[in-house]
Amino acid sequence: MTATTPKTLTLEPNLTDPDGFYAELLALHEGLSREESEALNARLVLVLANHIGDRDVLRAALTAVKPG
Repeated sequence: MTATTPKTLTLEPNLTDPDGFYAELLALHEGLSREESEALNARLVLVLANHIGDRDVLRAALTAVKPG
């Protein structure tokens, strides 16, 4: 079975329940120190990057969030 991945980054709202997801994300960070929270975010980014799997899409995401 082959999975198909989009070759472009989706920047338009795409979550069915964005408020619910945000609440879960905040709850996940509850009680963590700043360092623990940053480590959790890093792990989440890597898990999601692995799920996306497409370097072009990941590069577009990096460009989209780059300051300046």
